Amino acid sequence: MPRETKSYEEYTERVWLPSSIMRVENSILNNILGCRTVEAVEAALTYVRYLRESGLTNENYPLFLKLLEIDNHWAIDELIGDGDPFLLLTPIQPTRHLISTCFRLLTNWHPGGIYPKTLSIALGVLQVAYSYALDGYDIHNVSINDVNNLGKHLNKDLGQSDPVNRTILAILDRISMLEGQGDEVMERVARQATLIRSNFFDRRKKLEDAIPQVLLVKSDYLVKEIAPERIFE
Repeated sequence: MPRETKSYEEYTERVWLPSSIMRVENSILNNILGCRTVEAVEAALTYVRYLRESGLTNENYPLFLKLLEIDNHWAIDELIGDGDPFLLLTPIQPTRHLISTCFRLLTNWHPGGIYPKTLSIALGVLQVAYSYALDGYDIHNVSINDVNNLGKHLNKDLGQSDPVNRTILAILDRISMLEGQGDEVMERVARQATLIRSNFFDRRKKLEDAIPQVLLVKSDYLVKEIAPERIFE
């Protein structure tokens, strides 16, 4: 073997370690899930379908959770299939990671800036986690900031019958039950949840009377969304 060829192969073996290959693979996958081009969107749809058909487990649920960060409603529809978005992640036992990630997503998303079904998936997790408020609080100490970033996704114009509004109001109602536990932090969180609910139902009041206005800046998830040219059945 020529010396130059051997040196090149040795160099390649040093550079392309398994960890290096994994970094490249992750980079490609992140580009796909970024859905910034038509090709990426179509590749994302295929990946999401494969993951959905593989089934949700305790081992792979973080991948499902990561897909909620995709700014593309075609991909989310592929993830949900014919199912109820509120129930997508509910088979997974609530954990600190699961709950805190959902609150982080609620914080990152602007009102109107996320596909309603994507929002519904995160809300479904929180509804289960705080169905018994104290149990949920023991897993993740919900904060006033969490409550505000949950409440900011309410839309008074759609009323209580809207599924997203109804679920947010139900979660706030459960969190309000933290009041009376003899813990001042819990008391403040509970009172904030009650205040947001009250302002939603009171036609004389606005949500910005309860939630910092900077959190209520609206967005539109459709503005930057890229559509696939082909959807493979």
